[in-house]
Amino acid sequence: MTDPIGIKTGTVVDRRPVSVGAAPSVEPVKTVASEPQAVESAAAELSQTMAAQPPVDSERVARIRKAVQEGRFPIYPSTIADRLLALKLEWNPNEQA
Repeated sequence: MTDPIGIKTGTVVDRRPVSVGAAPSVEPVKTVASEPQAVESAAAELSQTMAAQPPVDSERVARIRKAVQEGRFPIYPSTIADRLLALKLEWNPNEQA
């Protein structure tokens, strides 16, 4: 059967594909009304957990500061410059293109 050229008012053309043979069974899409609420509650819980922690690990900063003062922490100016530029340009040197 061929579709007519142009649109006739009041007619609906069924454009679903015609299946040949037995079609595989397709499960209906399940919609869960509580799913967005579950995502929101998980996000709120994660937000509360992150807000409870300080944004900087002060103990680690203290250990690094002490190691720098004692000369046990290697400082490479070129590495620091590279990391600052990468931060400025939002570039990750470990990420492969």
